Amino acid sequence: MSNTSAEKPQLSIVIPLLNEQESLRELYSSVDKALKKHYSYEIIFVDDGSTDESWNIIREMASEYPEVRGLKFRRNYGKSAALQKGFEQTRGDYIVTLDADLQDDPAEIPDMIMMLQNDYDLVSGWKKKRYDPISKTIPSKLFNFGTYLVTGIRLHDFNCGLKAYRREVIESIYLYGEMHRYVPLLANWEGFGRIGEKVVHHHPRKYGHTKFGASRGMKGFLDLVSLMFINKFVQRPMHFFGSIGSVSLLVGGGITLYLTVMRLFFHEYLTNRPLFLFGIMLLLLGVQFFSIGFLGELIIKHKGEEKKINIKDIV
Repeated sequence: MSNTSAEKPQLSIVIPLLNEQESLRELYSSVDKALKKHYSYEIIFVDDGSTDESWNIIREMASEYPEVRGLKFRRNYGKSAALQKGFEQTRGDYIVTLDADLQDDPAEIPDMIMMLQNDYDLVSGWKKKRYDPISKTIPSKLFNFGTYLVTGIRLHDFNCGLKAYRREVIESIYLYGEMHRYVPLLANWEGFGRIGEKVVHHHPRKYGHTKFGASRGMKGFLDLVSLMFINKFVQRPMHFFGSIGSVSLLVGGGITLYLTVMRLFFHEYLTNRPLFLFGIMLLLLGVQFFSIGFLGELIIKHKGEEKKINIKDIV
């Protein structure tokens, strides 16, 4: 059931990659074997600034196979940016994301699509048995448990690259930073709460090495904090900064009033009292927090342009 480039496919497979030249043709063969009897599909390879022969191989495959499309970034922008730009190129009713390192198994895709057809909005893979070193598995378990505690979304593997979405889900979210691991959370906030999970096979890495370093967990945690803050206050920054400013002004004003009474009626000097400086400081901080809140409201009214991704080539 392969499709010509002019036809709208049923599935769009988005595959972000960085320096995966050895695995690309084998990955295409695996996807084709898993899907050609079931669905019409397209594969969108997003080359996130590779410095090896990955892009040349993608160009060759695009000329050989009508299912293959691709775009290349001039530099490395990160997995979230690659997925976002890949999403914008998709045409299918169902969208699947897949890592390019051959550790995800495309044979899982038909069952995940069936789950979507049975009324799920999003299906996330769960690498229950992993072939990764303990330096990755232990931090991953801690990360997933902490994310569950913060978000309330019970998934065992937020980091799994193998996920399937209804089209309306990816059209309702925007990815940047390290947000790709929080797509279920973003989808839930947009009203897509039917989130499923499927145990998937995980294969040992066959070529190359992992592209994620020790800083991945910290970046992910900081992005989670950002997401929680943005979801609560992005449309009403004055509620956050104004609340802090109000408390600061109230306490600072109370201190200043107290010291004023002491000076006027009890003739106490204020210049040698640290409490006086503390009260003035709180008043100034209160004004500053209110100012930040007002500026935030103005920014919401006049949204800036999103960061431009510099695409070098597209096939």
